[in-house]
Amino acid sequence: MEHILGQEWEIVPAGGATGEAFYARYKDQRLFLKRNSSPFLAVLSAEGIVPKLVWTKRLENGDVITAQQWLTGRELKPSEMNQELVAKLLKKIHCSEPMLGMLSRLEKSPLHPNTIFQTVEEELDDEVLLLPEVQKTIAFLKKEAINVYSEEMVVCHGDVNHNNWLLAQDNQLYLIDWDGAMIADPAIDLGLLLYWYIPEENWGNWLAMYGKTLNNHLKLRMKWYVALQTLSSIQWHKNKNRLQEMDKWIEFLNGI
Repeated sequence: MEHILGQEWEIVPAGGATGEAFYARYKDQRLFLKRNSSPFLAVLSAEGIVPKLVWTKRLENGDVITAQQWLTGRELKPSEMNQELVAKLLKKIHCSEPMLGMLSRLEKSPLHPNTIFQTVEEELDDEVLLLPEVQKTIAFLKKEAINVYSEEMVVCHGDVNHNNWLLAQDNQLYLIDWDGAMIADPAIDLGLLLYWYIPEENWGNWLAMYGKTLNNHLKLRMKWYVALQTLSSIQWHKNKNRLQEMDKWIEFLNGI
């Protein structure tokens, strides 16, 4: 990274699963650097969903380095996910034609319920499949798969965890970490956010801020996708030998 920016820049790893992200600082200048970001980043920046893209450079080895504004800010707290700011930004994402167009050009096909179900079911090992809670959930998913189909296909983030919402000092809200972006039913994002953070009696009010009415079909779609995502989380934590976390997700499955 030093040979791109110059020796005077201080560059440190930004953490994260891939090890491809870095913070860079020189005097008053601060950048967030990432290796081989998706071309989708340019549209996210233009739409104001992520901090501004400053430049993109291609290296001799074919790698592409992107530099974004490094903003002073903080993650949202779980208790702040009920805010109108969150609902409005998620609505903006789901309604963005440029984002949908770019993902389509990147050959992302819309994901329908059966496709997502097959992907998750193939991830599950025999030990997880034998859990009574998992068997009950799979029976529900198979039974309702035909009923959760929706014509509405939008850009979904796929991991609306509070850690991925960045509130800058100027009160501008961003949603970061778009590696799991997909074209799918908005109920994927809505369900995860509501089930994780919003008491059920407040779902209607939150969705009104988002611009949608809570009805039985939306409830079913959200429940279906949250149940599916929870199965995936159970397997992921088992693979990492995080058995306490895995047990938490099994318990969560019981409450869906």
